[in-house]
Amino acid sequence: MNPPILQVEGYGKHFQLHEQNKLIPSSHNVSFTVRAGELTALIGPTGAGKSSVLKGIYRTYLPSAGRILYRDAMGHELDLVLASEHQILELRRREIGFVTQFLHCLPRQATLDVVAQPLFALGVSRDVARQRAAELLSAMKLPERLWSVSPATFSGGERQRVNLARGFIAKPRLLLLDEPTASLDPATAERVIGLIEGLKAEGTAMLAIFHHPETTRRLADQVVELDPPPAVEELLEEIA
Repeated sequence: MNPPILQVEGYGKHFQLHEQNKLIPSSHNVSFTVRAGELTALIGPTGAGKSSVLKGIYRTYLPSAGRILYRDAMGHELDLVLASEHQILELRRREIGFVTQFLHCLPRQATLDVVAQPLFALGVSRDVARQRAAELLSAMKLPERLWSVSPATFSGGERQRVNLARGFIAKPRLLLLDEPTASLDPATAERVIGLIEGLKAEGTAMLAIFHHPETTRRLADQVVELDPPPAVEELLEEIA
């Protein structure tokens, strides 16, 4: 039996707008598992909190409820909800990757180094890291003339190619994908799907949200449907 890398149990997230005294419901009572070499896809209506689940696992958000049990490369189990900031940063550096819809990087940093950065952080030599970055950027069909330029000036589709290359380069044990192909042309999206299939074959566990249902059907080993968030009144009753 392939033991899960990730177990999400009763995950919930709501947002408190203190200045307006408002409570905004988001993800609610979400449970699923993610296994090595498999892709779990999240689906559901707008507002069901799909992205907030990914951000809770990556700890961009601190969950409001539930447990997120992660089994690391040494076989130790850790609840990411309770993990320290140091533990989370180490897991991000070594084991957990996240490709969002937006590229964040240092200004004036060359694209090749933006992509290679996760390997630099792992102690890989600059030459080897840049060579791997060049291979991925070539696979993404990003013109070589752009590799020495900052991606800050790129189009949305070009930035997303850089974002994906950086997310894939270190081959994390768990890869979170938030609509990775949404801003790509069909040919580039097809290449990205091929890279995702390759990472799955190498054993990477993935949790993904896809823009197109057809992509979900092609890639997902498991589909988890999120329900719309509860009414504020229902949520208040649960919290009370």
